[in-house]
Parts: sequence; C-alpha cells; structure tokens
Amino acid sequence: MIHVAESALEKINQIRHSENLDLQHFIRVSVTSGGCSGLSYNMEFDDTIQPNDQIFEDKGVKVVTDLKSFLYLFDSTLEFSGGLEGKGFYFSNPNASRTCGCGESFSV
Repeated sequence: MIHVAESALEKINQIRHSENLDLQHFIRVSVTSGGCSGLSYNMEFDDTIQPNDQIFEDKGVKVVTDLKSFLYLFDSTLEFSGGLEGKGFYFSNPNASRTCGCGESFSV
C-alpha cells in the first residue's frame, strides 16, 4: 500500500482544480536512479494504466506505480509541506535507510 497524508490530499485537490484535471487523472509515482542518495522519487499526474502497474487508493486518491518502484515504496506515505521552509511533496518511506536533506532522494 502507498498512503496519502491529509496534507498531500489537500495539495493534490488544489492542483487538480487549478489545472482542470478530472478524476481519471491519478498520481503516478516511480523510483529512478539518481540524486545525492542514489535513488530519486518521481511524481506526476497520468491517465494511462500500464500492464504491470500496481494500483492503490487512499482517501479517494488513486496512486499508481510500476512493480519495481513499488518494492521501494511499500508502506510509504505521500506527504506535502508548504511555506518558506517546506519541501513540497515528499515521501515518508520506512524502507529508506538514508535520505538527503531535501527529501527528494534516498537509499535502501
């Protein structure tokens, strides 16, 4: 499961509204090589399900990831922190052994 925190839910709904995205558009998350800690998170709106996608829904938000990325994201929570010191969207990931200061990359 990939969870969605209330803070992320609010921001996702704001973005959906401002960009006129319907509920067919879901959050696609993935993990790629890169970043100062070795692995980076990617997140975007998408409306096409791929054959090996893992699909989750929390608080009315559909979150989709490929199988390989899910191995890194299992039981993670998508969160949002705004303001001057905010990180934007980030993951609280219990599988990460180390994260960078900005929260955009991690290692296991």
